Amino acid sequence: MSTRAARRPIVTALVALALVGTTAACAPQPTTQLLTGAAGAGSSAEQSVQETTQDSAQQSAQGSAQQGGKTSGTATAAEDCSDGLPPVASLDPGGSPEVTSGSTMAEIRERGVLKVGVSADTLLMGSRNPFTGDIEGFDIDVAHQIADAILGDPDKIQYRVITSGDRETVLEDGDVDIVTRAFTINCDRWENIAFSAEYYHAGQKLLVPSTSDVKSIDDLDGQRVCAPEGTTTLERLEQWEGVEAVPAATHTTCLVLFQQGAVDAITGDDTVLAGFAAQDPYAKVVGDAVSDEPYGVGVPAGNADMVRFVNGVLEDMVADGQWEESYDRWLGDALGAAPTAPEPVYGRTP
Repeated sequence: MSTRAARRPIVTALVALALVGTTAACAPQPTTQLLTGAAGAGSSAEQSVQETTQDSAQQSAQGSAQQGGKTSGTATAAEDCSDGLPPVASLDPGGSPEVTSGSTMAEIRERGVLKVGVSADTLLMGSRNPFTGDIEGFDIDVAHQIADAILGDPDKIQYRVITSGDRETVLEDGDVDIVTRAFTINCDRWENIAFSAEYYHAGQKLLVPSTSDVKSIDDLDGQRVCAPEGTTTLERLEQWEGVEAVPAATHTTCLVLFQQGAVDAITGDDTVLAGFAAQDPYAKVVGDAVSDEPYGVGVPAGNADMVRFVNGVLEDMVADGQWEESYDRWLGDALGAAPTAPEPVYGRTP
């Protein structure tokens, strides 16, 4: 039996699981469930996609070699923003997080629930548990820590299930207080919203069949590689020499195409691909990261006090071991031993 044929039975199960997750995300939920972990109203779940190459705390990526207008190897490092600061620079928390009178956090406490934009189908980062109905993962643990610091209860969260394309919009429209959805920090986004300090450093890699000899993008000459349409992940892929870029609506759609044998590989953040590998025994994640993807908590642009507060929460999360514990729980099996948590970079002003 061929590898492609062997993968076919998994397609049905994955599509069924995706449909269950989408149906649950869109179904009306009682208010009590919204406050204790079920997803709120939102658009259908979509696999997390990251859009731009970034430099975390001034750690540069290796340069790319130009070949006839296209590139081979790794992507170039991100430049500083127009204010002269690196994209990952955020606002100094100035001490332990406190809910002060008249603050954004005080308004949230008065409301009694933290509104958070999340993914519901990014396995390991933010996905719906088919047995409990809860949304869980590394990103969700970050949201729990913030809710606990404001409300004294990590489960007082109203989730808004969003696509990657919704992330800025829901913040600009004031639909949510924060977004924790594998959200890459970059200069363009700082023009419209604000970010916390970096809480996880991801990188773009490849998902290939477990029997494949492919070790990097350079080994995929003439082969078909899938990435979500309308993203700079796809734009970056289209610049690689000899690769046939195949756009799809979502990363989940890419996975179905991959299991059907319609594409030879998928590219995306290692966190996303690790989730795919965890559910498909015929797939593996390979290659060195070809981009830097620093994840931050998205916050509405005008809520500088919330940015400082979240940064204080993230510092506490690292200091008390919660960050490493969360990594080990969700990502350790797929990505190996916990790395050192990203060092926060401050210096930005409101």
